[in-house]
Amino acid sequence: MLKLKIYINSLLIVFVGFLFSCGENKKTNKSLTEGEIDFTCTVIDESNPMAGFAPGNATANFKDNNLQIEMSVMGMLNTSFISKPSTKTLTQMVKFLDIKSACIQTEKELVADNLDYQLNLEETKETKVIAGYKCHKVNATMVNNPTEKFEVYYTPEIGGDSINCLGPYSKIKGMLLQYRLKKLGLELCFTANTVKKVEIKNEVFDIPSYYKIVTRSEMDAFFSDLQK
Repeated sequence: MLKLKIYINSLLIVFVGFLFSCGENKKTNKSLTEGEIDFTCTVIDESNPMAGFAPGNATANFKDNNLQIEMSVMGMLNTSFISKPSTKTLTQMVKFLDIKSACIQTEKELVADNLDYQLNLEETKETKVIAGYKCHKVNATMVNNPTEKFEVYYTPEIGGDSINCLGPYSKIKGMLLQYRLKKLGLELCFTANTVKKVEIKNEVFDIPSYYKIVTRSEMDAFFSDLQK
């Protein structure tokens, strides 16, 4: 009877261990290539003239390696970024009152932008759960200012291997769920709250026909005028 009890307990331990190992294997499989992520945004430098125009949250739509991030300030100023590795372009779109403008940056321009935000990325063995996903910690150091350090977290369970290829995190193969980014002089920290598996239409990654294509200098001028 004692041997039978030990045998049954052993089977239960193996079975429970098998369930947990299956769950981990399933999670490490890159199964989510399409969905929506809700982020909280915080300003790094509150004294920045553009800090008052910083969004409190952002929504990211992703499909394979394509990524669209949309932000809104008081429902009036809407900004979105579309990253398309297939065309090696990053598009910024702005909608404000009757203004609807889009600026398309090429790979050459993005390389120049990334030089101003170069990062040394050091993988660690530390992990933490963000929005229900096990994330790997990366220590980031600014190349132009080595005293500036911060933590980055990503998960290989979401997105494609090239989803970060156009930005300063190109070495990271997986979706960033906590990171910093600087655009037009304003640096924000993004932290994911939720990840949803939803169908994303291909049109999300296209520029609407009613948007006016502008140059980078024209886009810069628009944001400069907002500060006056």
